[in-house]
Amino acid sequence: MTSALSTTMRGGLLGAALAAGLCLPGAARAADPIKFGVIAETSAIGGASIPKAAQLAADEINAAGGVNGRKIEIVVYDDHNSAADAVRAFQRAHSEDKVAAVIASYISEVVLALEPWSGRLKLPLITPGAASDDITKRVHDDYAHLKYMFHGYLASSQIADSVCQSGPDLLTGQMKAKTAVVMSEDAAWTLPLDNEYLKCLPKVGIKVIDHIRLSPDTTDFTPIFNKIEGEHPDVIITGISHVGVQPTVQWQQQQVPMAMFGVSSQATSSTFWKDTNGATNGVVFQMASAPDVAVSPKTIPFAQEYTKKYGVTPAYSGYTAYDDVYMFANAIKLAGSTDPDKIVAAMEKTDYVGTLGRIVFLGRDSQFTHGMRVGPGYITGLMEQWQDGKQVTVWPPAVATGKLKFPAFVKLGK
Repeated sequence: MTSALSTTMRGGLLGAALAAGLCLPGAARAADPIKFGVIAETSAIGGASIPKAAQLAADEINAAGGVNGRKIEIVVYDDHNSAADAVRAFQRAHSEDKVAAVIASYISEVVLALEPWSGRLKLPLITPGAASDDITKRVHDDYAHLKYMFHGYLASSQIADSVCQSGPDLLTGQMKAKTAVVMSEDAAWTLPLDNEYLKCLPKVGIKVIDHIRLSPDTTDFTPIFNKIEGEHPDVIITGISHVGVQPTVQWQQQQVPMAMFGVSSQATSSTFWKDTNGATNGVVFQMASAPDVAVSPKTIPFAQEYTKKYGVTPAYSGYTAYDDVYMFANAIKLAGSTDPDKIVAAMEKTDYVGTLGRIVFLGRDSQFTHGMRVGPGYITGLMEQWQDGKQVTVWPPAVATGKLKFPAFVKLGK
C-alpha cells in the first residue's frame, strides 16, 4: 500500500513537473518564431517592395520547415520616410518585439541614422536599398562597434561604375553621345554617385558639361530642363530616386530632346509605368537584377512569383530584401542561435546565390566592409529601358533582351 502510494505520488509529481516544464521560457522559445523586423517606406515604390518581398521569402522558408524547426515571422514597421520614425521603430523592434535581425530602408539617410543603433543594441541590420558609400565605410572605420551592419545592395560609387561600364556599348556606341549633363537629387546617396560619374564618364568618352544637383522638394523641373536644353548635351545622366515621377512626366510632356540615362530607382518597378502614365517610355536605368534576365536561377522565378502575388514587378529593393531574409535565415541556421554576435560571424561567411547573383560580403580590409563583392562571378550590373510598358534589358549584350529604342522626341548624338 505504501509502496503503491509512493509510486503514484512520484508519477503525479513527475507529470506535474513535465507539465510545468513546458511553460518554462527556455522550452517555449524552442517553438517560438524567429522574428525579422522590416523597416520601410511603404508608400514609396522603392520602400513598398521591401516588406512584400521579405514576406514572400519567409513564406517559402516556412513552407520548407523553417529554420531549425522554427518559423520566420516578418514584423513590418512603416517609417514614413523619416529617420526619426525609423530609429523609434528599430528601438521597438529590439526592446518590445524581440526581433533577431532587421532589414531596413532604401533611403541612405534613414540607414545612416540606424547604423549606430545597430551597434548600441547589438542588433544585426542589413539594408536592401540604401546606397551611400558611408554605410560600409563606417563599418570599416569602426568595426568593433558597427560590425552588425551589412550592405545588401551596391554602394553609390559602384552603381556609377556600372552605368559607366555600359558606356562604350550604349552611350558612345548605340547613342553616339559625346557630351552629358549630370542631374541628381541632393541626397546622401548621390554625393559619391556624382563624384564617381564625374570621374568615370570621361574615361568612356563622355564629356560632362554641367553638373546639376536639385532639391528633392522640386516640383517644377521646367527651369532645369530649359537650362539643360540650352547647353545642348547629348544625354542627361541621372541620379534620381525620391523625385522620380515628376521629372520623368515633365521630361515627356516638354519633349526634352535628350535621353534620360543612369539611375532612376522608382523606374525599377512596373508601378512606375502606371504612376507616370507611360511617360517613362524610353528612360534607361541601372539595376542589379531584372524580371527578364536569369542573373541566377532564382531571379526570374522570384520576379514571376512576386508579380503573381502583388500585381507589379518588384523594385530593385525587392530582389535584395528577398535575398536578405534567406541570408539571415541561413546565418541563424549555421550559427545554431539567434545570438547577434554569432549571426554576424555566420553572415561574414555568406556565400549565397540569390536573385542578384553570388553574394559574398567583403572583409575588414576592404573600404566596403560588409558590402557585397562586385565583379564577374559575383554581383554585376544591368541597364534596363522602359519600352512600350515593359522593362527590357539592353546591357550587357550577353544577356540583353532588346536594343535601345527611344521616343521620337529624343534626338541622339551624331
